[in-house]
Amino acid sequence: ESRMLAASIGKTFVGAEVLALAQEGKLGLDDAVSRWLGDRPWYARLPNGGDITVPQLLTHTAGLPDHVYQEAFATALSQRWQATGNPLPPEALVEFILDKEPLNEPGESFHYSDTGYILLGLIIEEAADGSFYQEVDRRFLGPLNLDQITPSNRRELEGLAAGYTAVDNPLGLPPKTTPAPGVMAWNPALEWTGGGFVSSSRDLARWAKALYEGKAMEGDYLGELFRTVPVVAGKMSYGAGVGVYEDTPLGPVYGHGGRIPGYIWSMRYYSDHRFAVAFQVNTDIDADKFAEAVQDRLAMLVAESLKRSDE
Repeated sequence: ESRMLAASIGKTFVGAEVLALAQEGKLGLDDAVSRWLGDRPWYARLPNGGDITVPQLLTHTAGLPDHVYQEAFATALSQRWQATGNPLPPEALVEFILDKEPLNEPGESFHYSDTGYILLGLIIEEAADGSFYQEVDRRFLGPLNLDQITPSNRRELEGLAAGYTAVDNPLGLPPKTTPAPGVMAWNPALEWTGGGFVSSSRDLARWAKALYEGKAMEGDYLGELFRTVPVVAGKMSYGAGVGVYEDTPLGPVYGHGGRIPGYIWSMRYYSDHRFAVAFQVNTDIDADKFAEAVQDRLAMLVAESLKRSDE
């Protein structure tokens, strides 16, 4: 029942919400981003703003820089993390990439961008005429009884396990995420649709199984969910908030990972075996090395479990 910040795994809810709105005719999957956000005073300064589309945001091919890796973002957060409310609301995050050079022509190549998913959150709220979190709760969390997944839009998060990050982290955050049980030292609301949820491993595994088996909502949405672009040649591609590994020892694997100061995650679905699993770790120190080792072990555990079930 321990819960941790799910980080970028929250992008799976963003992708699902966009597809649900498209099914209802409230937005189009070929819509220009400018249709929804073009009247914002900052929009003319957005890299590639005149040409990018909703699917390019979904697949990280809009050529947008990522605010998370801007020096100005790190400086601002290090100065503001002790604020009572959200230190950096969504449109404040977008400001960190305004007037920057685009990373590629729209649709040309993959560059992961949390900022692109912040823009998708703004589009979702325009199209739905309501709160992103309310939409996700109404469509997915409530109907699927995912009661251990809730928005990480406040400091007080029931059941939250303490997380640990490096003492000399570049954002200037305290090395332990919780000064008191279930209370964050900093406000995770700034993540919003770049991630934006706290969860147990159990409920993320249940979400993966529902989402990737086509049971997360009515209608046939899997074709659009898995309309992917290449990320690593021959190894991975990316769709509407989903990473796809077509060729693994256990067959195709769908899912997403997540990393945020204090926590790392992986959520995976093995489609040939209809088997979903998620793991969470409460430190991001040496995260890349640690996550690779855990995922290798995870694949071994899944293979062993499948073998026992066959026997």
